[in-house]
Amino acid sequence: MTTPRPTTTLTADDARRIALRAQGFLGAPNRRSGTRGILRHLGAVQLDTISVLARSHELVPYARLGAIGRKTVEHAYWKAASSGAPSARPHAFEYWSHAACILPIEEWPHFAFRRRAYRNRPHWNHELPDGAYDQVIKQLRSEGPLTATELGGAKKTNDWWDWSGTKVAVERALMYGEVVCVERRGWKRVYDLAERAVPDTLLHDEPDDTECLRRLVRLAGQSLGVGTRADIADYHRLKAEQVDAVIADSGLVPVTVEGWGKPAWADPAALQTPPRGRHRTTLLSPFDSLIWERARTERIFGFTHRLEAYVPKHKRVHGYFAMPVLAGGHLVGRVDPAREGHTLVARQVTLDGPKAVPSVAQALVEAATWVNCTDVRVERVDAPEHREPLVKEITRILA
Repeated sequence: MTTPRPTTTLTADDARRIALRAQGFLGAPNRRSGTRGILRHLGAVQLDTISVLARSHELVPYARLGAIGRKTVEHAYWKAASSGAPSARPHAFEYWSHAACILPIEEWPHFAFRRRAYRNRPHWNHELPDGAYDQVIKQLRSEGPLTATELGGAKKTNDWWDWSGTKVAVERALMYGEVVCVERRGWKRVYDLAERAVPDTLLHDEPDDTECLRRLVRLAGQSLGVGTRADIADYHRLKAEQVDAVIADSGLVPVTVEGWGKPAWADPAALQTPPRGRHRTTLLSPFDSLIWERARTERIFGFTHRLEAYVPKHKRVHGYFAMPVLAGGHLVGRVDPAREGHTLVARQVTLDGPKAVPSVAQALVEAATWVNCTDVRVERVDAPEHREPLVKEITRILA
């Protein structure tokens, strides 16, 4: 791939601040646009089953907007786009992007390349029983929206991955784009036909693969602010060769970032004005798009981040759901939280020195308030000498 020579050189701090602004952590948040604005701004919000303080798709807008109501978050994702609409057309849809993600409904056409790839896929992990697919579509057309259970059952046994024929069929239909998830009900997907849930102008817009990839590369660059090819590819899980094929025509511009060691691309709008404003202080979901890619997180913040929920307990270093703490544009520690009644428990805390104490205390108290906890208890601090100052600061804020 031949690329133009970069005409702009950024310091590592420039790149860090550009990334923070692009991700919504630097400058005044647009509270009027709320969760929907955050979703459009980020382009993708990752879903995950783990719920400690809240589920990850709730934590993402919270981290940027503060103590926004959790029901408000769900309503913003899923409720009808306009009052009086003939059917509830959500603002978002679920699909495979960085992982299973909530995506802005406006981007439905640009995942056509992936829907086509799934339709042409020769091998699947689950066999599709004869007639199951047509039966699911028929039932949704006459009765929908429905959960997999309401369609006839989600699992054959209690094993997580032992799907019923009905579940295999409806998930296949979701991948093909004939069915969409229109809401989550008790964490269960509620399915409906795409023809009812997706606006006609989007449903029938089928750009070719090149146009889809060009759009997603541009969106990734805008959401990241600046990134390497690997960063940009990872955002929507594209292949390196797919990025190479379109990046020159994506609208992103090549830049050099001091210390990165690899070519980078930036959103030209991010280069027009220096990133300034107030930094957010907050706990971050391990699945937040600011930090979901380990190599990028280490490069930008000098912070090694790994989710240990699926690591055997005796091998964990920082805890089950360690949440990095963002303050002053840096990652200054991490907290492994839990809830016991109306108490937020910091089971394990790691601090980047004594200067991090006020920020970590602030982040803990704000998170506690958000989830209706009235107290915060600190159990273990990796550096024991920081425990007493942290407890005192939390007590002061709560007083």
